[in-house]
Amino acid sequence: MNYTYILECGDGSLYTGWTNQLEKRVKQHKAGRGAKYTRTHLPVKLVYFECFPTKEEAMSREWAIKQLSRQDKLKLIAGNPVNEDPY
Repeated sequence: MNYTYILECGDGSLYTGWTNQLEKRVKQHKAGRGAKYTRTHLPVKLVYFECFPTKEEAMSREWAIKQLSRQDKLKLIAGNPVNEDPY
């Protein structure tokens, strides 16, 4: 399975990415071993994710989410939030 996800950073900013191992990737971000952006914006928490059968679909969705305004990203999160970050 492949995932597109959104993290909320410690400063309130949002980071969007994709992975095929969501739990492992979120733990990497939290440990400061994720993306360069999230390393400097800790702590992070998982606030949204979607599942896709292929890497290409997940990457395409990541790109589409990154094109959204912050307001639209917040609406997306509000419509399908992760109630508690399990990682």
